Amino acid sequence: MIKNLVRTKEIRARVRNEVGALARMMSFLVNHGINVETIAGYSDQTGTQGSIIFVTENNEKTINELLANGYEDIEEKDIIVAELANKPGTLKNISEILAGNGINIDYLYCTTCSGGCPAKVVLSTSDNDIAFRLLSAT
Repeated sequence: MIKNLVRTKEIRARVRNEVGALARMMSFLVNHGINVETIAGYSDQTGTQGSIIFVTENNEKTINELLANGYEDIEEKDIIVAELANKPGTLKNISEILAGNGINIDYLYCTTCSGGCPAKVVLSTSDNDIAFRLLSAT
């Protein structure tokens, strides 16, 4: 079920919600040799600001480069990344484990592929310490 489980941090960058905001940031990261491993994005209620949340292979370098180049509203947050078998039921199983132990999933985002590689699921929960311990035991 769970192929790999790690505690790490994601980066949240707040940007103006406008055409090209994601393209500019991704071009910037590529030009600095930074690989984005997982990503999600959304806009706020007013539609004027957006948040891009992502995990990289080197968050310290990423944050330093972003700050040095005009991205001001950057923060890091603790998360869990679970690599799951990409087949029916795996997300159901981990969500049931957490729910059965009173752990709320605040949010999640995922990556998948069709070639048999694992799906990466990024989780932020009401208690990442307990969630990690529970999922490590499976």
